[in-house]
Amino acid sequence: MNNTLNATHDPALRSWVASANQAGCDFPIQNLPFGRFRPTGSSEGFRIGVAIGDQVLDLKAAGLIDTDDMNVLLGWDVARRQALRAALSEGLREGSPRQEAWGRALVAQSAIELAVPCRIGDYTDFYTGIHHAMTVGSLFRPDQPLMPNYKWVPIGYHGRASSIGVSGQRFKRPQGQTKAPDAAAPSFGPSKRLDYELELGFIVGKGNALGEPIAIADAERHLFGVTLLNDWSARDLQAWEYQPLGPFLAKNFATTLSPWIVTMEALAPFRAKFERPQGDPQPLPYLDSPDNRDHGALDITLEVWVQTAKMREAGEGAVRLTRGHTTEAAYWTAAQLVTHHTVNGCNLQPGDLLGSGTLSGPKPDEAGSLLELTLGGKQPVTLPNGERRTFLEDGDTLILRGYCERTGAVRIGLGEVSGTVLAAA
Repeated sequence: MNNTLNATHDPALRSWVASANQAGCDFPIQNLPFGRFRPTGSSEGFRIGVAIGDQVLDLKAAGLIDTDDMNVLLGWDVARRQALRAALSEGLREGSPRQEAWGRALVAQSAIELAVPCRIGDYTDFYTGIHHAMTVGSLFRPDQPLMPNYKWVPIGYHGRASSIGVSGQRFKRPQGQTKAPDAAAPSFGPSKRLDYELELGFIVGKGNALGEPIAIADAERHLFGVTLLNDWSARDLQAWEYQPLGPFLAKNFATTLSPWIVTMEALAPFRAKFERPQGDPQPLPYLDSPDNRDHGALDITLEVWVQTAKMREAGEGAVRLTRGHTTEAAYWTAAQLVTHHTVNGCNLQPGDLLGSGTLSGPKPDEAGSLLELTLGGKQPVTLPNGERRTFLEDGDTLILRGYCERTGAVRIGLGEVSGTVLAAA
């Protein structure tokens, strides 16, 4: 697993980019996440950059790579990726002889636009959040909140890659069929129960050949990194359509990603034990390994914020709805998702996206969706300005934020991902 600490994680390391040394910065020199950028308003192609403080280092201009194709870089083997990280860390540290040359390859983040961080060929969304599964299951199946297979197999479905957008995405409220419990027939119209889902997205690095499963001991060598993900959901459309084949129009209208991929190497100081609750079945042998038990989990704090149209008009900032931790939310690790996805011979490719599923904690204020936070709309949330929400309304901007903090390590962030709901077409 990519959990080995080295000189790039040194808490004493500082950068000649002054903003990277500020307390609470998402992108200190210990992070170095990857993304794609170009100057704001430009028609140029997107280039590969690494975030450092409030700047972006153009990797091609710095002479570190010879491609603008992020998926090529994703396909590098682990040793080559680690060598690039080491070179970045060395070149960006205080006192580096590269400061003058690389200074000319820096661009302010305020002067750029960002894209989806890579070309996503396929998207699979999993269901690893056990508290989300329990709460949602209780709303619809009080006698059996979890299906019998949940604790044995990582559940997932194939999502829609074409509607994935980058943070700042604005999308129209989806329309479709819904059916009221007392109605004789379904009706058509805009969704009235639009929701968000707080997730992590795992970006596949080097792929595998068709017919060659990835063993769990090797799984993380096939992951490049992690990004924030909001899988918007139309709950009323979902309730009518999801049986027997699962989500369809309720999910495929929009999915929003953070522009930054935080590498698995950067997350090494923030690994945690993967432990099942006492009495739960242990994973089958193909989903189990000593490393996965000792270091398989990620310790990331996740927050959800909202800004309504009324708040925006009044000049008021977003307010936080919830905050939780991945160590309390995820029932399966990223390595287990990769291994299970390929155990039947399925071939993953660089840039494929694996969603974690909604990551909710055990407490009400750790919910990863409004469906849970409002108990299916029965308990509205009251915002500081007096507005109430059961589900999202037109004009609402929903923001996800994530960061890692641990004694003896420098805080790193995942940035944020925001999206705004527009009126239906």
